[in-house]
Amino acid sequence: MPRIEPVPYDELSDDARSRIEAGLASGMYTQTVPLQILAHSEMVLRSMDEGYKAHFRAGSIDDRLQELLRLRSAQLNACQPCSISRKESSTVAESDVACLVDPAGGSFSRRETLALAYLDRFATDHHSIGADTYRELAEEFSAEEIIELGWLCGQSLGMHRFMHTLDVLGEDPPAVTASTKVRS
Repeated sequence: MPRIEPVPYDELSDDARSRIEAGLASGMYTQTVPLQILAHSEMVLRSMDEGYKAHFRAGSIDDRLQELLRLRSAQLNACQPCSISRKESSTVAESDVACLVDPAGGSFSRRETLALAYLDRFATDHHSIGADTYRELAEEFSAEEIIELGWLCGQSLGMHRFMHTLDVLGEDPPAVTASTKVRS
C-alpha cells in the first residue's frame, strides 16, 4: 500500500473521476493509484492533470523524445509506477528503455542523446548547466524546444521524486490513511 492511502475509486469526486477516466482513455494515464493519492487534494489533481494535458502529445518536442525523457526521469528517481508505464510503445522499444542508463551506448539520435544528457545533469548537477550546455543544445533544438525541454525535465523530475516518496507500489500499511486527522 502506498504511504498515503489512495482515495477509494468509488469515493472520488465526479471531477476527479472524469479527469482520470479521460486520461486513461487518451493514453495519458496508464494506472489510477497515483492519481487516487493526488485526489486527496482536488487542487493538486486538477493542476497536475491540466499541466499534463498541456504537453502530452503536444508542443514542439516529439512524442518519442518526451517518452524517453519521462522514462529516464522515472529511472533516475526510482519511481516504479512510472518506470513500468509505457505511453509510446510504438516508438520506444524496450531496448531503448534499457539503454537510457547510458544513452551513448544506445541507438539514439544526437538530439535525443543531448536531451537525455541534459535531463541527467538537470537531475544530478544542475549547477554544471551553463552557456556551453545551451549552445550545444541549440545545435539541435530551437529556443522554443529548449524551453520545453527544461520545463519537461523539471516537471518530470519533481513529480517522479514525489511519487517515489509515496512508495505507490509499496506493500507496507499506509503511514497516512484517508481518515487521518490533524492533531490540535
